[in-house]
Amino acid sequence: MSPLLLNDDDVRARLDPATAVGAVRAVLLASHAGTLRAPPRVRADLGDGDLVFTAGRMDSLGVFGFRAYDTFAGADQLVAVWGRQDGRLRVLVSGDELGARRTGAIGAVAVDVAAKPGPIRLGLVGAGTQAWTQLWAIRAVRELAEVSVAARHPERAVAFADRAAAELDVVVRPVASAEDAVRDQDVVVVATSSATPVLQAGWIAPGTHLNTIGPKTASRHEVPADLAGRAAVILTDSPAQLAAYPEPHVFADQPLTDLGAVLAGAATARTSPEEITIFCSVGLAGTEVAVAAALCDRVRQGEAG
Repeated sequence: MSPLLLNDDDVRARLDPATAVGAVRAVLLASHAGTLRAPPRVRADLGDGDLVFTAGRMDSLGVFGFRAYDTFAGADQLVAVWGRQDGRLRVLVSGDELGARRTGAIGAVAVDVAAKPGPIRLGLVGAGTQAWTQLWAIRAVRELAEVSVAARHPERAVAFADRAAAELDVVVRPVASAEDAVRDQDVVVVATSSATPVLQAGWIAPGTHLNTIGPKTASRHEVPADLAGRAAVILTDSPAQLAAYPEPHVFADQPLTDLGAVLAGAATARTSPEEITIFCSVGLAGTEVAVAAALCDRVRQGEAG
């Protein structure tokens, strides 16, 4: 059987959030169990930038593969997946949608294990692709009582809300500032490209869970370093990958809890309704391979049907 060749349009049309969330849950659990083989990113220096590879092998899912992306031309990403038993190439996925939706699914898992139980009030800072895929995935794990969004350019927040209504049937309220978006929320998602904090630690209410998706290094970070002092737990999807950053993480001097350990019941994310929890998304290697494999299975099942 020839491998599937999929692009961004295929991902948008055929990948549902429940499938993506299920795939990343499996990889996070495999990582904690020690059955995921996923070394830190490998960077090939090509002069004015790098070609970066992340790879993963998951025998529990019967697949292995890699993701490749560049840091100099903004080229399409590529994810390749092989079957573990037969060594056959199963699927190639080109474009940026798969990676973004994988990140959204990881964020949704963090929300599900660390936010207070029940319906949530969600505040989004940022109205780009990463904010969109966080909303896309979170709605698969939690009922949304209300959603607000703030962006540096207000018209982008309005466009984001219009798209959410049209594509997700979710009512999103554009607000004027990041402060308006994050105050008194159950969950806050910060998904920007800002090198300086876009919010103040004091804006985060007791009981809030926060996902930070954008810059998180000591010199470039979208959330303030002093927010760590208010958090009971700081989670990440890959402590090893975080430790391998070329520059120290903004929370490098804080204890970090493995999201996979929480899923497995070996660690705790929240012990009281008043605690603040933080998830630092780094993109556990292998998750994009698992999502691509799950998408491949879904497409093949559709063809058989």
